[in-house]
Amino acid sequence: MIQSKKIIWQIFPASIVTLLIAIVAVAWYSVSAFQEFNLQETESDLESRAILVRAKVLEYLHLEQKEELRRYCIQAGRESATRITVINSAGKVVADSNENPEVMDNHRSRPEVAKAFTGEVGKSRRYSKTLDENRIYLALPLEAAFTQMGKEVAGKQLDTKMVLRTSVSVASLDKTLAGIKLRIGIGALGVMLVASLVTLLISRNISRPLEQMTQSAERFSHGDFGERMLPQVKKTASLEVITLAASMDRMAEELDEKIAAIVSHRNQLETVFSSMVEAVLAIDAEERVISLNDAAADIFSVDKNESCGKLVQAIVRDVKLQQQISHTLTTLESIEDETLFHTSGGERFLQINVVPLNNGGGEQLGVLLVLNDVTRLRRLEKVRRDFVANVSHELRTPITSIRGYVETLLDGALDDRQDSEKFLKIVLRQSVRLTSIIDDLLILSRVEENLRQGEIDLEKDRILPVIEAAVQTCEGEAEKGNISVRYSCDKDCTIPMNAPLLEQAIVNLLVNAITCSTSGSEVFIEVTGGTDDDDPDGFVRITVRDKGCGIGTKHIPRVFERFYRSDRARNSQHGGTGLGLAIVKHISQAHNGSVELKSVEGEGSEFTLVLPG
Repeated sequence: MIQSKKIIWQIFPASIVTLLIAIVAVAWYSVSAFQEFNLQETESDLESRAILVRAKVLEYLHLEQKEELRRYCIQAGRESATRITVINSAGKVVADSNENPEVMDNHRSRPEVAKAFTGEVGKSRRYSKTLDENRIYLALPLEAAFTQMGKEVAGKQLDTKMVLRTSVSVASLDKTLAGIKLRIGIGALGVMLVASLVTLLISRNISRPLEQMTQSAERFSHGDFGERMLPQVKKTASLEVITLAASMDRMAEELDEKIAAIVSHRNQLETVFSSMVEAVLAIDAEERVISLNDAAADIFSVDKNESCGKLVQAIVRDVKLQQQISHTLTTLESIEDETLFHTSGGERFLQINVVPLNNGGGEQLGVLLVLNDVTRLRRLEKVRRDFVANVSHELRTPITSIRGYVETLLDGALDDRQDSEKFLKIVLRQSVRLTSIIDDLLILSRVEENLRQGEIDLEKDRILPVIEAAVQTCEGEAEKGNISVRYSCDKDCTIPMNAPLLEQAIVNLLVNAITCSTSGSEVFIEVTGGTDDDDPDGFVRITVRDKGCGIGTKHIPRVFERFYRSDRARNSQHGGTGLGLAIVKHISQAHNGSVELKSVEGEGSEFTLVLPG
């Protein structure tokens, strides 16, 4: 059983102790402040005294009148009740007003003296063994003033580092402080007696209202409180506090299950709401944001915590969405739509669902906006449509040509050997083109699949053999067009690479350059980087440069797309598949690099593979 006592006997002693501590603290602070003030004033006075005698001391030092200096120090010290000491750079006392300098200790290690030799005013408060009392010391450096008077006298080098020290006793100050402490103690005792009576009256006034609060707490035992009070009550707690704690505990026991259920349900909803991939935005009837999840904050580029309570127009900066929200608030009709939404990260395709928001009783609270980001899906659909259309177009051309000439042969042209041979050559050429398209599609598909699965092995090896193999592969094509192919590559240049894939990329760039070059021109391959001086950024650049027809500025951003041709007629004539540069792009990505293009229409092109070294 807890031994309880009334609150009056809890407040009264604590108040007296607190008051006592406060009085002691204030008295201590006052005495300390008074003592510090007097010490600082004494130090300031010592500095003034030192400055007054400094000129005379410097004069004696300049004339090397040691005995006159000592007599002057004794006389000035007696008249000003100040101990005056002159110390040289070695710490030896030259003159002192109270003691014989010849028998005094070395003063170099004294704190105030040591500081004065650094060029600053030194101060110290300590016990003096020489005079057997507590004293305040102030040391003034004489170096600057002494130097101005001249360093040599009668051919002798003078010591330009001297210290003038003054000090006084603090015994009188200690006696004064003792008297002050006595008076403060007597005053504090009187204050304590008066304060005790006042505290007793206040404690009684506090105890009575608490008894009434206990009765009120009994009536509110079924209110909205969930804290357990009794386990927190200490053994020294008052009877009124224990009674109040018991009432609060009874109230808490009845509400515990309900509150736990509500909190659990709310946490579950919050977890589901925050984890949704779809962006969800709840808006009240006044078009203010009630809440939104992380996905919505990301789409609208706003802070989730700061957005609640703001008008929806400040969050959703899209007129179409704002109109749909207003329409649903007015008509209670659900809306399902899809829109192109512009964000800081680019364009997004959003599937929109705007539905009325009701509470459990069917009362309308506002609207619920759900946005599903289908950007990736729409882009994939566009890529699929473009790919199917391009493949269909590219395959239809050779197939239609083959079918047409075969039908012509079957209709009777087969009997004419000259025509049949001509038609069969065309069929063969188109079948080769068809095979090339299929082969390039397979290569592109294989590179993409390996890149996606991370199955491309890169080994550090020399680039020169790969360049030579690619040039050898394209020699026949170059000779047909009367085009020379030259290359420049350091034999020791190495990079992490997949040799067959890199060779394929270089061959594609060479074929493209040869195709676009005019007869008698030159294609040049240059490899730069591979040394600390050439590649400060750590990359190796393989550049294929031609002086052909070049590529128009408007075509440059799209030349690496599948089946894209800047000059369709010319490329079809030379049998290009439209996939060569797309393969180059994917191979560069497989090597963690990139491909760059510089071209001027009518002057030539420069393709560069940028690969990490």
